[in-house]
Amino acid sequence: MTQKSVHANPNKSRTPRHRAREFALQGIYEWLLNNEDAGAIEAHIREAHGFDKADAEHFDSLLYGVIRGVAELRAGVSPLIDRPLDQLSPVEHAALLIGAFELKNHLEIPYKVVINEAVELTKSFGGIDGHKYVNGVLDKLAATLRSAEFGSTK
Repeated sequence: MTQKSVHANPNKSRTPRHRAREFALQGIYEWLLNNEDAGAIEAHIREAHGFDKADAEHFDSLLYGVIRGVAELRAGVSPLIDRPLDQLSPVEHAALLIGAFELKNHLEIPYKVVINEAVELTKSFGGIDGHKYVNGVLDKLAATLRSAEFGSTK
């Protein structure tokens, strides 16, 4: 990735699950650009410095889950965005896919946490205002996918 590295802010404490999301974002970014085999991406990412501090199980869930379910995830996000998916930056696209996957498949994670994590990923790796876009799209998606939870905490 040409954006900030995973270790852009070494003083910021990151949980193993947050690190898993960072590495998954990098893997999905690579997949979006090169359409490389998920197994090859996983092997490459697992060799990266700091991967041993990531939640490897969550990383696998995100990387493989997003790639396997990309058509359905894109179908859920597409009506909520103001441009074709291919016009999104790869970082925004990857963050939206991760957020959509977690909203849909990881109900144990509160929707606000899912959105916040996707926003933080976009702030760390994306463009100047990409995090605002990701926040708005995932907020709309959460209203649909997590309507009971969304309504009770909004």
